[in-house]
Amino acid sequence: MELVSNKKQYWEFIRQLRNMDGVKQGFINQQYITADQHQDFMKKYSDCFFVCVNNQQPVGYVGVINDDIRVATHPDYQGQGVGVFMINQITKKYPLAVAKIKLQNEASLRLFEKCGFIKKYYILERENVT
Repeated sequence: MELVSNKKQYWEFIRQLRNMDGVKQGFINQQYITADQHQDFMKKYSDCFFVCVNNQQPVGYVGVINDDIRVATHPDYQGQGVGVFMINQITKKYPLAVAKIKLQNEASLRLFEKCGFIKKYYILERENVT
C-alpha cells in the first residue's frame, strides 16, 4: 500500500467513493456530489488530498482541509488496515489535524481512536432549522 498525491485521474474515484451508499452516511454533509461540483472542489482542494493505492488500484483517500481530516475507504477494503494506514501517514504531514466525526459513525470513531485520537469536544446542533 502507498499514499500518492491526488491527480486528476483519481478525482472521479474520490467522487464515486464519497457518494457511495454506506460511505456517504458517515460524513457530516451527506448530500450527493455532482461531477461539476466535485470538479470545482478538486480544482480548489486537490492538493489537500492523497489516494491510497494497493496493487495500482485506488482503495481509499484521505485529505486535510483547514486542519480537518477527511477519509474514506472503499467498502471492499474496509477492515484491512487501509484507514489506519492513511490516518497514520497523513498525521505525519499534518500533526495538528483533527477529525470531526458524527457520533453515530462508530466505525470512524474506532478508526481514529486506533490511531491515537481521543474524544475531546462535542458540537451540538439543532436539526431541521431553516
